[in-house]
Amino acid sequence: QVQLVESGGGSVQAGGSLRLSCAASIYTYDCMGWFRQAPGKEREGVAAISGSTGITYYSDSVKGRFTVSRDNAKNTDLQMNSLKPEDTAMYYCAAGSSIDCDSNFKNFRNWGQGTQVIVSS
Repeated sequence: QVQLVESGGGSVQAGGSLRLSCAASIYTYDCMGWFRQAPGKEREGVAAISGSTGITYYSDSVKGRFTVSRDNAKNTDLQMNSLKPEDTAMYYCAAGSSIDCDSNFKNFRNWGQGTQVIVSS
């Protein structure tokens, strides 16, 4: 079973940037996604990328500010620019199959432990 480990979280002021990384133990899933969960809120998908096509998907809340990329078959990054206090959350990466790789962010699995992002105003 693939294991995912996130890194790169931290504290930043509004308008700043952070880059999150997700390292997979093995390559078994075509689609890699980033999700976040703020205290008291449901988990939401923010970005996903297909390894086979390179197509990326974003939620409306981060479109134009976040960029998801894969530097190889096992590592996926999330570049976050123009951060806002409402971006504060625990960020997770997860794996999905190619058929589920879309902006609905459904049916992902093999969740990592998460990395905390705090954006202060």
